Amino acid sequence: MQNERCEHCDGKLEHREVLARFRFKGETIYIEHVPAWVCKQCGEQYYDAPVYKQMERIAQQREQIQRQISFPLAEFEMALPA
Repeated sequence: MQNERCEHCDGKLEHREVLARFRFKGETIYIEHVPAWVCKQCGEQYYDAPVYKQMERIAQQREQIQRQISFPLAEFEMALPA
């Protein structure tokens, strides 16, 4: 995937570790230190198949996850044009 380009903006991808947000069966978990290909231009993240499979395994065992985080949650409000 090293010479691949971003599907969204055609930017170059670089390999690095990320904090990944992963949705599984309607729930969101965050996984630290995930190897990913990240677009230098827009930040879109891509995962190799074995990495994605491991993220699925981690999500399936989410009851065993010890650490929890909390974050602010705001509601989006904006008047839409008529």
